[in-house]
Amino acid sequence: MRLSHQVPRDHRDPDEVFRRRRQVVAAFSVAGAGLLGASLSTRPASTAFYVSTLGVAATWVAGGLASGPLHLGWVQSRDEMLRRPVATPIATGVAAFGFFYGCALVATRIPVLNDAIARILQFADQGATPLVTLTTCANGVAEEVFFRGALYAALGEAHPVALSTAVYTVTTVTTRNPALVLAAGVMGTLFGLQRRASGGIQAPILTHVTWSVLMLRYLPPLFRQRRRLVDSASL
Repeated sequence: MRLSHQVPRDHRDPDEVFRRRRQVVAAFSVAGAGLLGASLSTRPASTAFYVSTLGVAATWVAGGLASGPLHLGWVQSRDEMLRRPVATPIATGVAAFGFFYGCALVATRIPVLNDAIARILQFADQGATPLVTLTTCANGVAEEVFFRGALYAALGEAHPVALSTAVYTVTTVTTRNPALVLAAGVMGTLFGLQRRASGGIQAPILTHVTWSVLMLRYLPPLFRQRRRLVDSASL
């Protein structure tokens, strides 16, 4: 079914659980945002980078689990059957990567964005590939547990897609990287729509991880090639 189609479900929290969820989300939002900014201020490939980024992931997961029940969600096929979302969110992650790869080709010609993306990719270029992949996937899962899990549920019916995306984007501002902030706004909206449609976090988790792994695999070579071309032209 279309992304605008919502699977029937009843995930309303009792008032006591709802209040507790909001308190937990507020506390962990502040803590996680601070740790996120600090993690990207560390030196690439350093022990501090790996420890701090895994610490950010642990904070998001802890906040999500402490907030109350979280749901995996369902997708509804045209035959009316409900299934756990797997193939569709993975395909969505591939499509999102294709869109962002096209945007990256344009960004290489915009100095502000080119520099911002290059600053992020240095963590992949200089780091150990298995460890960078681990921290990337861990944070992808953790962010969905918190932002599309705990935070989304804590917003109730008050425009949760828009507000959860806004909080997600504002949190990314602590990185002081405009490329990450733009990506958070676009992908946060997509993840929020998936959460609304499926009623759970499995779809946004799979899309986020798929998109992140492809970005990690294919963007660094693109920007390395761009740097070589610039260096050659300057000689």
